[in-house]
Amino acid sequence: MKPKVPTIPGADKLFIGGRWHQPSSDQFMSVISPSDEEEVMQVAVPAIADADIAVAAARDAFDRGPWPRMSMAERAVCCERLAAELEKRLDRLNLAWMFESGAPVAHGEMINSGAGKMIWRNAIELAKSLPEEEYRSGGGVIIRREPVGTTLGVLTYNGPVVLMGMKVIPALLAGCPMIIKHAPESALTARIIAEAIEEADLPSGVASVLPAGTEVTQHLVGHAGVDMIALTGGTNIAVDVVKRSADRLARTALELGGKSPAILAEDVDFNEVAKTLIDGSTGFLGQVCVSLSRILVPRSRYDEFVELWAEKYSSLSLGPAWDTTVDRGPLAVERALLRAEKMVGQAVDEGATIAAGGKRPENLIKGWYFEPTLISDVTNRMSIAQEEVFGPVTAVIPYEGIEEAIEIANDSPFGLAASVYTQDSDLAMSVARQLRTGGVAVNLAGISLTEPFGGVKQS
Repeated sequence: MKPKVPTIPGADKLFIGGRWHQPSSDQFMSVISPSDEEEVMQVAVPAIADADIAVAAARDAFDRGPWPRMSMAERAVCCERLAAELEKRLDRLNLAWMFESGAPVAHGEMINSGAGKMIWRNAIELAKSLPEEEYRSGGGVIIRREPVGTTLGVLTYNGPVVLMGMKVIPALLAGCPMIIKHAPESALTARIIAEAIEEADLPSGVASVLPAGTEVTQHLVGHAGVDMIALTGGTNIAVDVVKRSADRLARTALELGGKSPAILAEDVDFNEVAKTLIDGSTGFLGQVCVSLSRILVPRSRYDEFVELWAEKYSSLSLGPAWDTTVDRGPLAVERALLRAEKMVGQAVDEGATIAAGGKRPENLIKGWYFEPTLISDVTNRMSIAQEEVFGPVTAVIPYEGIEEAIEIANDSPFGLAASVYTQDSDLAMSVARQLRTGGVAVNLAGISLTEPFGGVKQS
């Protein structure tokens, strides 16, 4: 049964500088549920004038306010209040995210209630242990940790809550006022987060929440009052961010996309691998930056793998995000559906084969659904092996010998995550050390978000 939409504060307002404001324009947008394409509600849309107010508030908070001048311990107390307020609202956040992005509540509970809470609590505890000053050269030199300045956090629709732990709370702990720029598709979640910030009673100007579109985002990125930009998003967006901020040499921290490989050694049990790799490649319908979208399999076992994996992919059921009897919900945005269709078609044109899925399900007329799709007969030169789909499309590539597997895995413009599956621990570590990627998991699919996380190359 479809649940009720949770209480959403400030649907007709914007949260700027720590309090709710009337928008500068009368523009509203419809929040559409990707599960059934029905309107959830209408919400106010930020304009460039609202972005300017947010930057001015953050600028004043940094240049004249108490936040950057407080001790790390004092800021940690404030961030603990914020964490507590977020945690009070996790059920509402998960439900709001379900309505606006199609993330099943179970996925929200895992990502937000589980990982998100762990990440921001870890960041707060870590901050308490960091010395604000270090004495070097026999005590004659003082090294201080200073906040960078006003920071723009550009967040994505696939993790608006967990990114509070990965980006926002760490920046606040460091003393940086934050303009939290959510995706328009996170308009509901963003307002519940704003409510939590309001209740945490941070100093004036320290936090603004703007679920804004491209025009406002580009304006913020190019704004002279923004000292640093922390982006989670696609590579093309990152290139635009760097160009727009280059004239003032603003600092950037860019966490981008991936085409992450999973290398399966000759000795693995494919059914054991499936316990983590099915979710690792199709969880949230592949809308995860670290999704393992290239699976590298020994040529001698290639047909065996494709047959088994096609069966497993075909068994995954799709339906509305609130239906707890199905395995996967919809894609969050229609453009992701259209991209998946386009890239699967292009793969076939280049000589690949659809082993499972490959289309919109016939039984779901409304909603942005796409079947978990397995593409076989793939070479690493094909577009499906080189470009990020950000959808439930997995390419299976054969290899001859582990050295070729490593070569194929590294032959990518991306380098965010990878997994190695083998019963040989020495082989696993040898392969992991040769992969040109930000992180490597052994015999599982995933990353550690409480430790350094990022990528190389275009990731």
